[in-house]
Amino acid sequence: MDKHYKCLRLLLGDQLNNKHSWFQDVDHSTVYVIAELPQEMDYASHHIQKIQAFFLAMQHMADSLTASGHHVLHLTLDETTEYTDLPELLTALITRFQCQRFEYQQPDELRLHQQLDDFCQQLSIATVCVDGEHFIVPFNDLPQYFTRDKNGRLETFYRKLRKKHQILMEDEEKPEGGKWNFDKANRDKLKPNDITELPQPLLFDNDISDINQRLARHKVKSIGVGRDSLLWPVTRKQSLQLLDFFCTHCLPNFGRFQDAMTCQADDLVDQKQWSLYHSRLSFALNSKIISPLEVIECAITHYRSSDVINIAQIEGFVRQILGWREFVRGIYWTHMPEYAQRNHLNASQSLPGWFWNGETKMNCLHHAISQSLEYGYAHHIQRLMVTGNFCMIAGIDPDEVDAWYLGIYVDAIEWVEMPNTRGMSQYADGGIVGSKAYAASGNYINKMSDYCLHCHYQVKEKTSENACPLNSLYWHFMTQHREQFERNPRVGMVYRNWDNQPDENQQAVLDKAKQLLIDIEQL
Repeated sequence: MDKHYKCLRLLLGDQLNNKHSWFQDVDHSTVYVIAELPQEMDYASHHIQKIQAFFLAMQHMADSLTASGHHVLHLTLDETTEYTDLPELLTALITRFQCQRFEYQQPDELRLHQQLDDFCQQLSIATVCVDGEHFIVPFNDLPQYFTRDKNGRLETFYRKLRKKHQILMEDEEKPEGGKWNFDKANRDKLKPNDITELPQPLLFDNDISDINQRLARHKVKSIGVGRDSLLWPVTRKQSLQLLDFFCTHCLPNFGRFQDAMTCQADDLVDQKQWSLYHSRLSFALNSKIISPLEVIECAITHYRSSDVINIAQIEGFVRQILGWREFVRGIYWTHMPEYAQRNHLNASQSLPGWFWNGETKMNCLHHAISQSLEYGYAHHIQRLMVTGNFCMIAGIDPDEVDAWYLGIYVDAIEWVEMPNTRGMSQYADGGIVGSKAYAASGNYINKMSDYCLHCHYQVKEKTSENACPLNSLYWHFMTQHREQFERNPRVGMVYRNWDNQPDENQQAVLDKAKQLLIDIEQL
């Protein structure tokens, strides 16, 4: 590709939206650049399936644009390893093509936003940053919904968007079904009969042999279990197939069982239970192959034409996409960069080594971590109430928790990972994301899963040798931070239960927790 171009347009690996207005017209004076970048391999220890998925999706995006007549330069690690970072690569390409203009879409991570903003300040040619045209709330509109010095609340934000876009509304002001939120109807545990009826997940068989050879050739470090083929959707066609599969086979029970967990099958590779009724669309969404509005519209279309999808199921799904996903993005951009340094509870314990191999006797954590390593995936309750809950009540340093979550999940990009982890999961932000700390003992795990039935530890025990570690760690955490939480109306009542216990019982529980924290690597 030796010709000159007036304009170079950059597409980052999570900007694979071929419906963007950039692509409405073909302009042969413009070249699009999609590049595998060494700098993106080094800022976190990524799951190998995450790397494979992004690389293959980028390749398909380049092929799709080329087939539509656009001029595209798709650079692999073979072509980019000689450049120290993205600005150096862009400088070389702009010089090579004698470009008069550089354009890029608003990045969704602050580090890339700052890197490209600094780069443009040094260029002598015209530069333009445009909206990515993916999110329901445009980037420049975020200040209308979020204030830096004020803690926002999901429910308020969610209702505003429901009204503005008239989604699941009976009229301009009244929600369909008479309620904004059906969360109380969406907390069922999976019983044995329910487990037998779970749908077999739709998996893809994408060839990644070339990518695997390239990763080996460049000695790219990764975590997790690699495969000979990739099960995640990496094209628009595949993403729409998975969306239709979810709406047809999973949405009828999604809301009802969205918080449930199970480990009934022993073979992680063959079991269908790992995805339950969840959509697994997060990679397709976060790479922007499909848009949140089209996902919502497709789900509502199925709801309207179905006699087995009720309002609680569809509302639970819409709330995750329209509400939570957009909400955490707003939190990220409103409170960064200081947000990344927040450690409100002063947590400092090191992340146990078994987070990287799943080798713990706690079955809930063993299962959630092993599944994450196997698939690069765990659903939101596994992330929040299993791995996240343990890290919070054990006082794990939020920097280490952030790094683990950012690396291990195929859908993890900092804008969505950090508020979910440092905020919702760890309460390290002091309540910016959520109004309470989501701390729980083993009782919650037992209520929402069958993990405890297969565990080395006894879920109803607090201080015995085989007592569930979550029980004493929970009370240790709650007493340690009593001044912080006891005035919270959503949490305060637990202290009355604690205060009714004899002093010697309280001390035995706290002593047990302190010993567990010393022996944390052996749990």
